[in-house]
Amino acid sequence: MSERRERNTKRSMLRGWRRKCPNCGSGPLLRSYLKVNDSCPVCREDLHHHRADDGPAYLTILLVGHLMAPLLHVVFVAWRPEPLTLFTIFAVGCVGLSLYLLPRLKGAIVGYQWARQMGGFAQSS
Repeated sequence: MSERRERNTKRSMLRGWRRKCPNCGSGPLLRSYLKVNDSCPVCREDLHHHRADDGPAYLTILLVGHLMAPLLHVVFVAWRPEPLTLFTIFAVGCVGLSLYLLPRLKGAIVGYQWARQMGGFAQSS
């Protein structure tokens, strides 16, 4: 039975959040908006084992909803803007925040999976 090498989960997730390789921290994790590289071009770590699937989307919806819903209430109660103005501002805010968070959360999830040696990320030496 092979012994598993300890990997720093927090560091790996932060590197993933920055969209960098969870192993070396300098190679790009993503080759397009959400497509994970098969391997890191810098350290050659295999990354194709990831299984992020719908996790980043669920977390994005959770975070955006929990941030924007109370903010919408506060703005409506405090200033009573026109409905179309309120809708426009919050629609753009929700879309912008979602587009910002989605690749970062995907990177963090891939970093978590790598650090915890989930799936194919387990070392076989």
